Amino acid sequence: MTETIHFDGISLPVSDVARSVAFYQQFGFEVQIQRANFALLQLGEGTIGLIKMDLSKWPREPRGAIHIELSTENLDVLFEQLEAQGIHFLQPPLDRPWERQMFTNDPDGYRLEIAQGRRG
Repeated sequence: MTETIHFDGISLPVSDVARSVAFYQQFGFEVQIQRANFALLQLGEGTIGLIKMDLSKWPREPRGAIHIELSTENLDVLFEQLEAQGIHFLQPPLDRPWERQMFTNDPDGYRLEIAQGRRG
């Protein structure tokens, strides 16, 4: 018998924990723990740990290759709601052969992808 493994979340180094918490809360993440140097956020069953680090010597560009994947049932409505809150998207929702999606970047340059429909 093989023991089951579950994926629970990911942790990201961030330059300002409070700023990152405020960003992710706009997408529905709830704060489970928040300290000056660490926060744990939850959305559904997944979590993001935010760990304070000095990112000034880290190149920003590769952070765009790391992305958090979220989903919704109506991407166009969500796009309008989030834009009205001041969130800038790289482009409006677009159709790909595999899904409809849109992207934004968090304060440290990590990409946040939101797709229509659940994956898998």
